[in-house]
Amino acid sequence: MAITAQDVNRLRQETGAGMMDCKKALTEANGDFEAAKDILRKAGQKIASKRADNATSEGIVLTQVSADGTTGKVIAFACETEPVSKVADFQNLAKAVLEAAVSTNASTKDELLATPQADGRSLQDHITDLMGKIGEKLDVVTYESIVADKVVAYNHSNGKLGVLVGLKNTNGTDVTEVGKDVAMQIAAMKPIALDKNGVDAATVAREIEIGKEQARAEGKPEAMLEKIAQGKLNKFYKDNTLLNQEFVKDSSLTIAQLLDKTSKGLTVSEFKRVAIG
Repeated sequence: MAITAQDVNRLRQETGAGMMDCKKALTEANGDFEAAKDILRKAGQKIASKRADNATSEGIVLTQVSADGTTGKVIAFACETEPVSKVADFQNLAKAVLEAAVSTNASTKDELLATPQADGRSLQDHITDLMGKIGEKLDVVTYESIVADKVVAYNHSNGKLGVLVGLKNTNGTDVTEVGKDVAMQIAAMKPIALDKNGVDAATVAREIEIGKEQARAEGKPEAMLEKIAQGKLNKFYKDNTLLNQEFVKDSSLTIAQLLDKTSKGLTVSEFKRVAIG
């Protein structure tokens, strides 16, 4: 049967696929719209399978905090190339992923991707469909949540970095501004843990060994190496754990001191720093 421009446009409006892809699908389906939609979906599945091992190093990071300020969500929706990350359909789908995370409070990425959308199909189905349209691997590479007395979010201007900070012992104080300062500190200084207790044993052992080797190379006596290495480890904690870092806006204060100065006992319960690229 003859496929009209009106038919092609209708399928395009319903699926978001390109004009040529819609025409090809309708032709293959002999004008059957539902069959044509299935053909387009299968195209997405083929792209997903073919590009499953491809790296997704571009994309967008989004955050959102609940109205009561106690729950935060961050997602990283990734693609293969930067131009795709600027496409409206990609960005809108990223927002849909975040909205689903907030509305369902999904506990895992798999649970999030199984969330049904308005048409009854899952979020993963919609991601697969967009793969067929765009021709790249797309994936929710990160999904994290924080629950705390107060959660503050920060999004970097490039759209590829997001931070969530959970604060506890707020004692009724408005800690939004200091929370933003701490979130920006995390974005800039990339702490690996909250404090030294959060640094894994393998990292500690490696830093001690590095410290010993540096001291040995400087000609320090063997009997002094352990003590010197411990000193270097303490410096490592100061530089790389959030509460021990110097506050970038005022180096006379550590982050722990900044928080306590804002409200006695105020501290960070946890944080998430998510970046793409």
